[in-house]
Amino acid sequence: MSDTMPLSRFRVIDMTQARAGPTAVRLMADWGADVILIEPPLDTGKNRAGLTGTRHEFDFQNLHRNKRSITLNLKTEEGKEVFFKLVKDADVLIENYRSTVKHKLGVDYETVRKVNPRLVYASISGFGQSGPYNNRHGVDQIAQGMGGLMSVTGEPGSGPMRVGVPISDLCAGMFLAHGVLMALLDREVTGEGQWVHTSLLESMINMMDLHAARWLVKGEVSKSAGNNHPTGIPMGLFKAKDAHIVVAGSGNLYPRFCKAVGLEEFIDHPDYDTVDKRSNNRDALNEIIQNKFNEFTLAELTEILIEAGVPCGPVNTLDQVFDNPQVKHLKMSRTQEHPTLGDLDLVGSAINLSNAPKPDTFKRHTPEAGEHTAEILGELGYSTDAIEELQGKKVI
Repeated sequence: MSDTMPLSRFRVIDMTQARAGPTAVRLMADWGADVILIEPPLDTGKNRAGLTGTRHEFDFQNLHRNKRSITLNLKTEEGKEVFFKLVKDADVLIENYRSTVKHKLGVDYETVRKVNPRLVYASISGFGQSGPYNNRHGVDQIAQGMGGLMSVTGEPGSGPMRVGVPISDLCAGMFLAHGVLMALLDREVTGEGQWVHTSLLESMINMMDLHAARWLVKGEVSKSAGNNHPTGIPMGLFKAKDAHIVVAGSGNLYPRFCKAVGLEEFIDHPDYDTVDKRSNNRDALNEIIQNKFNEFTLAELTEILIEAGVPCGPVNTLDQVFDNPQVKHLKMSRTQEHPTLGDLDLVGSAINLSNAPKPDTFKRHTPEAGEHTAEILGELGYSTDAIEELQGKKVI
């Protein structure tokens, strides 16, 4: 077992903001990559407040742990010089500028690869790097709408509904990180980097999965099914005496489910004895099940179903989630030791590696803007006097 984290040999330049880009960076930072976050100098008025909150709030702290920060004005020649020195020895650059912006700044892929052909340049956008929408602004809920997710979410007849997390942001970040790792593996063979890119829209459509395939293969447009599974019956949300429960008793589990809760007469009932019949009579079957569940507490029902081998689980609020014994065992909460905010419990990685166990604390706290500027410039060979000169010119 090694003490070295799996990605510790890679340096990542982080030029992202909002959520999708930082999500991709976080997946690398949490596993040891040396991440350098480039931010604008503090007096530009653009220092990190928006959809992810201010710097010391929970969201920003959770997104930007395990990295160093340098402030750098990329609109100055001196700032560009520092930037390209960073690029020269980097393995990965991740950005989420619109196409026109990165070309105007001169930090686009074609320009950057001339300095470092081995660099993996990774981009996230709202709608893609080319095409009629490539310079549009895009945010998570727009992608949820345009990608079809909102059309299949919510109760039937209630109209479109967004999901409760920024799913297109998070998925785009995960897809981009996956692409970066593929490009790094490819570089081991070719010796060259490449441009990796995805978008909120592409990620959302990919995550539509069975619904998208249903349209492409069968020409059928999925509709919202509320808390029912779109195809598995009975499967979905029910209520015990005291709390809600999600139960999956479909397919071959149906007879076992009926026996466990005392509904044996419905196993061979002519209205419910096949999958198709249960689908056609879903509402009536759900009502029968709900009436039966009214006899049990959540604890009683859970015990009965687990004993019978029928998957089930409660609907937890977040305080209940982190109080759950399995969640505690999985250590999904990790501590960040922050010099001014104190110890903060943040959300841990969902990945487990047998040869690289997750540490109990994060290696680095979420940095203040420019916290490591002098340190990073020193690594690039800048003297104290040169750093002070750059500061005086408002380059850093």
